[in-house]
Amino acid sequence: MAAKIKESSSLPQKTFSGVGNLIKLLPTGTVFLFQFLNPVFTNNGRCHAVNKYLSGILIGLCGFSCCFSCFTDSYKGSDGLTHYGIATMKGLWPSSGSSVDLSSYKLRVGDFAHAFFSLIVFSVVSLLDSNTVECFYPSFEYTEKVLLMVLPPVIGAVSGTVFMLFPNRRHGIGYPSSGSSQNS
Repeated sequence: MAAKIKESSSLPQKTFSGVGNLIKLLPTGTVFLFQFLNPVFTNNGRCHAVNKYLSGILIGLCGFSCCFSCFTDSYKGSDGLTHYGIATMKGLWPSSGSSVDLSSYKLRVGDFAHAFFSLIVFSVVSLLDSNTVECFYPSFEYTEKVLLMVLPPVIGAVSGTVFMLFPNRRHGIGYPSSGSSQNS
């Protein structure tokens, strides 16, 4: 009976852990910034040419941020402080003056997969946002409602599966460092 209780308590823990890993994949600051600025830049979907340029720049910068964050990591230095860097072929950069071995933080194929799927998820979130749809392709909302309803869950399911099968081991900017997560 005790083993059965232990098994059932581990399933919710695994579920919450998987959801937590999914939440980490899109930088919340980037998504919040997009959700906050998009109505302003698109003039609530009633765009002029300037609004389209501003919205395009916002989407591009936020998409770049989603990709770039997949290549950042953090570590606890010998001084006890959290340091951040960008993953390279040789380890984290900048690593000047660090007494910690940063060669284990090298780029991996999974980093590129996470960057790609993070960009895809952000693209779906941003390009199918109601203000963006009304601004860039207003007739699309009425003629292709099925696509607007089906595409986000399909992309979410595919990306979620990839993210769960290949968990992200990076602790980018804004997340706890690798050293602190190993200690807890």
